[in-house]
Amino acid sequence: MNRVGFEEYLEGRDQPKNEIDHSIEIVTRYETFLKERDAQTSLENSTSDDIQNFSVLMIESELNTYERYLALARYGLFCGNDAMYLGVLDLLDGAEALDNLYTKVAQEVGVEKRDQIFSGLQRIPLGTPNSEKPAVMQAALERLEAWVDSETSVRILGSGLRDLEDEWYLEERNKYRVCQNIDEYLDQKGRDFISQLEDIKDSGKLFFNQKITEDVIEFVARVPEIRQGVREGDILYEIKIPHMANEYLAEIDEMKKRYYYCHCPWVKESLRSGISDVPARFCNCSAAFHKKPWEVIFEQPLEAEIIESVLQGDLWCKIAIHLPKEVLEYDQGN
Repeated sequence: MNRVGFEEYLEGRDQPKNEIDHSIEIVTRYETFLKERDAQTSLENSTSDDIQNFSVLMIESELNTYERYLALARYGLFCGNDAMYLGVLDLLDGAEALDNLYTKVAQEVGVEKRDQIFSGLQRIPLGTPNSEKPAVMQAALERLEAWVDSETSVRILGSGLRDLEDEWYLEERNKYRVCQNIDEYLDQKGRDFISQLEDIKDSGKLFFNQKITEDVIEFVARVPEIRQGVREGDILYEIKIPHMANEYLAEIDEMKKRYYYCHCPWVKESLRSGISDVPARFCNCSAAFHKKPWEVIFEQPLEAEIIESVLQGDLWCKIAIHLPKEVLEYDQGN
């Protein structure tokens, strides 16, 4: 392990000394774990499978804190090991969803009914491999739909199960406010996204979990719902860029294509294994994710719905976001 270099890297990120020490400690543990399994494996060539196996040990030893996983991800970035970095991201991404579902069910229908719905369900500790998540989410949603009506279920899921902070979208609100109307903002949003992808491609960095190629940029550029969103009257249609865009574009098998498209760790592995059958209604959580930036931009709650989804058999997920009337009135006035 390049201890000195990693310390300097963390210092450059303004990490306090005690956090740096804790980061060094967990990376050292991971390195020891690797060497005990295979002397030829190092931090620099370890894989996502290695991370998952170490995560099992972290859970058993009660070391599975968000900060420790973040330290491992940062070392992956520091040493240029994308597999290590992405392996950690897979374990953290959306990890809060089941706990948030537990909380929101109580808020909506009460603690007693919540406890009945979740009684006996397996706890999912932080760091659990994504392969184990769909079965638990399937069971939770089947119970939810057995205990509450469909409208209540959609309302709970549509409120969102991810931890999304308003602060993350304030820059977009500022960009919107300097535009004449929403259509001008959408055009600018599309140009900015293509420019961002081109910069990432040229730098060789990752766009969240994936490399960006010219094929990916061309695909995004020709699908306006992905590039920026398409407004039809008071409805804005959006499609998320595929989670694994290069694999998605190259694949011809539709089931595998859906797997490569899906972003959700609570669903994705079920599309590959076929073992679990997460209800399509769960994708209302994705609709909530898409509407969040617009709720910050317009400073009010919005309605959104799923039009197409991979859980319904489509090859991508298309979301309809209902725009506030005053936005369209503003457009007409300008």
